[in-house]
Amino acid sequence: MKIESYGFKKSYLPENAEGIPARITAVHRERFEIFSDFGEGFARVKTKTYLMDDEPFPTVGDFVMIEHNPIGDSTIIKTLPRRTFFSRRSPDPQKGEQAVSANFDYVFIMQSLNADFNERRLERYLTLSRKSGAEIVVVLTKADLIEDTTDYYLRVSRLAPDACCHAVSAKTGEGLPRLYSYLSPGKTTVFLGSSGVGKSSLVNALFGREVMDTSAIREDDDKGRHTTTFRKLLMLDNGAMIIDTPGMRELGMWVLENELDAVFPDVEAFIGKCRFRNCRHETEPGCAVRKALESGALSYDRWNSYQALENESNATETKAEMLEKKHKRSKDISKFSKIMQKEGKIRF
Repeated sequence: MKIESYGFKKSYLPENAEGIPARITAVHRERFEIFSDFGEGFARVKTKTYLMDDEPFPTVGDFVMIEHNPIGDSTIIKTLPRRTFFSRRSPDPQKGEQAVSANFDYVFIMQSLNADFNERRLERYLTLSRKSGAEIVVVLTKADLIEDTTDYYLRVSRLAPDACCHAVSAKTGEGLPRLYSYLSPGKTTVFLGSSGVGKSSLVNALFGREVMDTSAIREDDDKGRHTTTFRKLLMLDNGAMIIDTPGMRELGMWVLENELDAVFPDVEAFIGKCRFRNCRHETEPGCAVRKALESGALSYDRWNSYQALENESNATETKAEMLEKKHKRSKDISKFSKIMQKEGKIRF
């Protein structure tokens, strides 16, 4: 099997590229599983390149250039430009953005048809996923738990009118054929959803055998326990690829304004129509948003959700700017030290 089977195209190679192409299939802290023309293997990043030269650290799905080592870990020397990219705010405030997955064609946003179905969580996933550049599909899992899915389809369509939605059951096989239209050879789909939503069970059902560990949900609140502990790219028998991700209980917002606007068109319809351009939508006269809320044209739930995500996004942007300035200052100091050392003005 060649690297092209994993979705690679020669057009992805930059001019004068060094090394051979590979794809990241799993991430284990500082070690990566890869696939190249030499087959499966492991690799580590070239420390100087990635720590000193600001090369983007690889994530699952990335195409990279490697120096192949036939008797040990290969060395990753470059991350190739990403076609699509999904990220979240890192739990570590010093790191800012955290890569989740890259170079996928579809995002399956998964919501369970049990008590854990949550419109606010779906809004967060939609907002984050729109930035990725991939096609979004909402997958309603555990369809065997209810008799009529009509209400859930309507609730999803209100939040994501331009996204396809499918109800499926890994237990009975209901709806699975509809998903195979996305899972074609060379295409990559990333699965996103909270713990217990049934990602691993769905992966097993699509494979027709158990390739991922699963665990039962808690009966008291219908919430799940983590079963996927690291990000991994899996290949179906037909050559389609799936990226399964750990359930992310707290997705930090890392979005641009237009992603919020796309998920909240009902809110956007009133933003900017206030009497005052800098309206805070509180007590100002002529506020179109307050008028819409009072008349029922805009729901308080949607407005509160929009405000919460906007505030979180703004806070993340401010923190990111601060970290970027701090990082740039450290680089400038390091660069200055090297120049002075070279000129013999500083001795170590």
